[in-house]
Amino acid sequence: MNKLKILNDPIYGFITIPNTLIFDLIQHKYFQRLRRITQMGMSYMVYPGAHHTRFHHAIGCVHLMQKAVNVLRYKGVTVSEEEEEALYCAILLHDIGHGPFSHAMEHSIVNGVSHEEISLLFMERLNEEFNGSLTLAIKIFKGDYKRPFLCQLISSQLDIDRADYLKRDSFYTGVAEGNVNSERLITMLNVVDDKLVVEEKGIYSVEKFIIARRFMYWQVYLHKTSLVAEQLLIRVLQRAKELTNTGVELQASEPLLYFLNNDISIEDFTKKTTLDVFYELDDYDIISAMKQWKNHDDFVLSRLCRMIIDRDLLKVKVKNSPVKDKSLEKHFDLFMQANALTKEEASYFIFTGSICNQAYQVKKQNINILYKTGKIQDIVKASDHLNLKALSKTVTKYYICYPKKQF
Repeated sequence: MNKLKILNDPIYGFITIPNTLIFDLIQHKYFQRLRRITQMGMSYMVYPGAHHTRFHHAIGCVHLMQKAVNVLRYKGVTVSEEEEEALYCAILLHDIGHGPFSHAMEHSIVNGVSHEEISLLFMERLNEEFNGSLTLAIKIFKGDYKRPFLCQLISSQLDIDRADYLKRDSFYTGVAEGNVNSERLITMLNVVDDKLVVEEKGIYSVEKFIIARRFMYWQVYLHKTSLVAEQLLIRVLQRAKELTNTGVELQASEPLLYFLNNDISIEDFTKKTTLDVFYELDDYDIISAMKQWKNHDDFVLSRLCRMIIDRDLLKVKVKNSPVKDKSLEKHFDLFMQANALTKEEASYFIFTGSICNQAYQVKKQNINILYKTGKIQDIVKASDHLNLKALSKTVTKYYICYPKKQF
């Protein structure tokens, strides 16, 4: 009974830990690491309150999942105790594989390894430690379970993950337009033929959810300052990796040096050593390293680190059409001449890219509305909101980043 603790969450108030297995997973060192992983990466550069962690988010998801299970059971949907526990485990651990600052590492010092793949490896390791207690949770997490609605609660276009992070990120950034009524959305859930649906009276809550998601992506997750800060962080790690590969010794924590000195792929993560080293790596390793590297002899590494530490970022412009080569070359010429750099070195400071936003994907795990007549229809067809069809189209914008001044 001592393990059935109550936590106080700023979003939902008191959260109850549902059983002893969830308590033991929360207490495990792998999960406690999430206290040191920022939920929103570099977004605190724009929104000073956005310092909440993946730990906060995972606990919030368990709370919402408990509500979802209770709602579905009340409506006559059978969810066994084993399935219930598996849902709690899967949603608790769904983000356990995130690296420092959530996404930066995936694009820099490991070779094409996603956080979902690492999450699965952590879950499999924990399953060994907990004598197979997570077997069903892993099946649901992978989307392989025979009852699709359980998998949809973990990962879909209207899942518990999104229901929490939109509400939580809106709260911590202070961006009220992103706030969604997670509790009402969950109350409107039902199941038909083992697939998740939303009852007709919840249609406007779903509309608000999709619109809020679109707004949060443009205004927060893809905010141009957050974007350039994350790109700089990725380039810091790429430059550090490049230097160590040429024999330059950098000062950093042992876990970070391990990933800088070795080419790590998904196959390496299956080894116990690599996963244990990854567990030791968090935001603090990166911040500490950058504080040392900002005084390094290498112009590129030191300047990139100073930009982030001092928040003196690159200029970023977002456009509706691709950036012209002529515009890019002009910035390259000026910067290379002013600082005696090669084009390869200058490309750490001058670069282009694109960002995409699709609030709702019509062809992927649709959000289906259940009418009182029993008819089921996709939200885009069911909604009378004129913009909802437009929101299902991918919007692509293009950006260019370059120094505000020559160093």
